[in-house]
Amino acid sequence: MGIEYGLDKRTVRKLLGRYESPEKSHNPRKVNLVVDATYFGLRKENTSWCLIVFRCPKSKENLWWRFCDTETTSVYREGREHLEKLGYIILSVTGDGFGGIRQAFYGIPFQMCHVHMERLVVKGTTKNPQTEAGIVLLSLVRTLKDTDPSTFKSRLKKFFDKYHSFMNEKTIHPISGEWSYSHEGVRFAYKSLVNFEKFLFTYKQNKNISRTTNSLEGHFSHINRVTSIHRGLSKTQKEKVINSICLASSVAPSEEKLKYVL
Repeated sequence: MGIEYGLDKRTVRKLLGRYESPEKSHNPRKVNLVVDATYFGLRKENTSWCLIVFRCPKSKENLWWRFCDTETTSVYREGREHLEKLGYIILSVTGDGFGGIRQAFYGIPFQMCHVHMERLVVKGTTKNPQTEAGIVLLSLVRTLKDTDPSTFKSRLKKFFDKYHSFMNEKTIHPISGEWSYSHEGVRFAYKSLVNFEKFLFTYKQNKNISRTTNSLEGHFSHINRVTSIHRGLSKTQKEKVINSICLASSVAPSEEKLKYVL
């Protein structure tokens, strides 16, 4: 850039430092949101921070975003209140398992992202389960998009009836004399499915409710690709780059386009 425009690095940095992105334009309407966060930095070293985005997957438009240290209920509530004050009517929200999302959008139908649901199960079973119960549970979560609420509930009950004794098996630790469940991973995966079962099929109520947060997953991948190219950016500079990317994907659609996508 410096060579192309005849500017040295210091001048380029000063120009970037002065850059202020324009305000986002809005076209308030009824929307089915997908919400999610992506993290930067290292959580173990306390250098992490995140970007939270509210997106309309139908129009592929970012409606609201915020940089913060971590996800909190209050940040999601801030985003909801901001959009509602502008005149948006939020019909549904698709997100991951973070409880703050459901609290912030209390009273609005919530859809648990199927991709995140599978990730939670994999966290307990691994991608290559070594027990029959783990294999069955992983197979079960992978049927979500092809089944209905009653069938899934019935299968989950059958799983419990067959494997509850297995999940309750305990291991006694010889030195301490204390015990723990022998199959904690499978128990965690099963409980995760039970806890989110009522949020897994909200999308069946309306074809405009997104079953996953894939619209944001792809967007976050693009952001990470761009920022990884510029590894030397400070946090402030990186936020400006990310803000520009989010803004580029937030052009309010015209009334004609709205009729097409909604």
